[in-house]
Amino acid sequence: MDKQTQLEIEAASFRRILKHFQTKTDVQNIELMNLADFCRNCFAKWYMAEAKERDVDMNYDAAREVIYGMTYDEWKKLHQKPATAEQLAIFEEGEKRRKGQS
Repeated sequence: MDKQTQLEIEAASFRRILKHFQTKTDVQNIELMNLADFCRNCFAKWYMAEAKERDVDMNYDAAREVIYGMTYDEWKKLHQKPATAEQLAIFEEGEKRRKGQS
């Protein structure tokens, strides 16, 4: 596969991931973190970091708007549910593991 075709496939795949994240609003960020060790916010941080690597002025709010398809505040208001005690406990264990404390 040539580099241009690879780039086009990767870009199309990225757009599909974004669309999936934006339409699967029932999947909460804490669930993503607990299962996959990343969430929409992580994805936005990666997006922002890659933009900055290329000298593109990008802040976290703008990056989250790309990932969420709306402002983060709008998304939270429309789709975010309170985390359960079980979700929070799993998240805390993951945080300890990520920080090498377990």
